[in-house]
Amino acid sequence: MIKSIKVRLAPNNKQLTKLFQYAGCARFAYNWAISRELENHKRGNKFLSDNELRKEFTRLKNQQHSWLKNVSNNVTKQAIKDACNTYKHFFNGHCRYPKFKSKKRSTPSFYQDTSKIQFTNTHVKVEGFSMSRKRNKQQLNWIRLCEKGRIPTDCKYMNPRFTYDGLYWYVSVSVEVPDTQTTTTNEGVGIDLGLKDLAICSDGNTYPNINKTQRVKKLEKRKRRLQRSISRRYESNKKGNSYCKTRNIIKGEHKLLKVTKRLTNIRHNHLHQTTSEIIKRKPSFICIEDLNVSGMMKNKHLSKAVQQQGLYEFRRQIEYKSDWNNIPVIIADRYFPSSKLCICCGQIKKDLKLADRIYRCDCGNTIDRDFQASLNLKTYGEAVLQQSIA
Repeated sequence: MIKSIKVRLAPNNKQLTKLFQYAGCARFAYNWAISRELENHKRGNKFLSDNELRKEFTRLKNQQHSWLKNVSNNVTKQAIKDACNTYKHFFNGHCRYPKFKSKKRSTPSFYQDTSKIQFTNTHVKVEGFSMSRKRNKQQLNWIRLCEKGRIPTDCKYMNPRFTYDGLYWYVSVSVEVPDTQTTTTNEGVGIDLGLKDLAICSDGNTYPNINKTQRVKKLEKRKRRLQRSISRRYESNKKGNSYCKTRNIIKGEHKLLKVTKRLTNIRHNHLHQTTSEIIKRKPSFICIEDLNVSGMMKNKHLSKAVQQQGLYEFRRQIEYKSDWNNIPVIIADRYFPSSKLCICCGQIKKDLKLADRIYRCDCGNTIDRDFQASLNLKTYGEAVLQQSIA
């Protein structure tokens, strides 16, 4: 089983400069490869392989762009390979038309060779930051990790990447770990997702909506104030039709980025804690509904609440964590009436509105609609499992 690990870096000023330099060279090589493929396609020629492009790029580096020699060869080599793969995927119908990476809008990132990268419990070694063999100069190659012992040191690494999110640099790497053998209980669980509460389980557990807590509300209020402040500063420094970005605006945008990042981390942490707690109960199966999130986002009254809740992220985490623990995940049909179906008599109440939080049936059944939906999903999962066994 392959697991991906992402750890934040704590570089010094010299290392920060080198990280941005490597990312800039990778972006330049990617854009150059895309432009060469476009020129070649317009002439009616066949697809250029990454080997041909790398040879041409080496000649270009020796003749015109000598500044590219300050960067490890593996960085530009992989960037050209990524551009060729993207171009191939477009013609195979797997992705959109490849775009050039903008200096302002693209995410700075670059690749490191698996044979060159090294990890200790506290540091990661990046190839080519310092060419000198002196011991004190070699220290520039070692960047401190913010989490001690998170990445194993005695294994084979796959696809190591360095990325920047606007605030911090991260290193992500894939490692192979042994498969876990989990013994599950006989009881399955159905999970109903919603906006009032994040998740209602058929075993009676309810996980609240983190966006209704005082902590998140204060951060949202602070975020709105910063947005208004930055907008006013842009208007006051407007010169004709163009906007002037002052130092105060840059400071304000940095503060806003920190608050936004904090909110994202709180929401993702809540999702991870919820999904991990469900998996640790070791159910025999998990049944969740197939929500049309993109359709829900079109409702102007609920779109913000749906976006903040992270319903698709919840499903993604449940699926990969269940896969790690050998727990089957059953996705109910999108049109399965989990909330409208009576758990006692099986009658479907077609006139049930979204405002009706209590389900009342003619047979005398009175129950919370979300809890009933989770029970119906559990029954649905049991039926699917029985069909697969038969």
